[in-house]
Formats: sequence, structure tokens, C-alpha cells
Amino acid sequence: QVQLVESGGGLVQTGGSLRLSCAASGRTFSSYTIGWFRQAPGKERECVAAISWTYSSTYYTDSVKGRFSISRDNAKNTVYLQMNGLKPEDTAVYYCAAKTSAVFLSRLSSYNYWGQGTQVTVSS
Repeated sequence: QVQLVESGGGLVQTGGSLRLSCAASGRTFSSYTIGWFRQAPGKERECVAAISWTYSSTYYTDSVKGRFSISRDNAKNTVYLQMNGLKPEDTAVYYCAAKTSAVFLSRLSSYNYWGQGTQVTVSS
């Protein structure tokens, strides 16, 4: 089992940057695929980015390609989401999630463990 804690959210102006962190407990963190999801008010939760535990696969939703970057540091049990060029439409609660499978990275229902979320607000 793994427990996840997100941090790094906040208020930023359009065009600004934030780096979200997802810190995980557990000795087998390196065996988990980690995804970043977001949910805006009135909208469904969507996968923003994900990275497999094998390092061989990453996923980005089209709207963040070229602006967001996901990375992981297994020694620190942490996954990062670097967000540059932020837009008001990026405003949402951002969650990290974990699973053991290395396929279907964007499939929300396949993730077993979830953090509590961190708010990201981008002002225009």
C-alpha cells in the first residue's frame, strides 16, 4: 500500500509556473506508476500526466503538451509535475494517484491510491 501527499499548489498569474510534488510513503514506490489528475468545478477529473514505474512510458493530455513535465525521483519517493505557461483553464484541484500497472496510464479507474489534492489557481 502507498500513501500520497501533494504539495506545491497555489495562486499564480497567467504565464507563471508552479511545481507540484507528490510524496509517497512505502518502500516499493519505485514499482508504482504515478499519475497527475485534475478536476475543475463542474468538470470530470482528467489525467494531466503520468509516468510509469518502468520509466519507459509517459503520458500528457494534449492541452498541457509542451508546457507540463512529469518526472520522478525514486530515491526521494517523489514525483514532480513542472507546470509552465499556466493558463486560467489550468485552474483545478490537482491529485496524484498510484497504481502498479504500467499500462493505460491515463485511465482514472485503474488507479488504486489517491492523494487529497492541492489547489492550483491561475488568475487572468
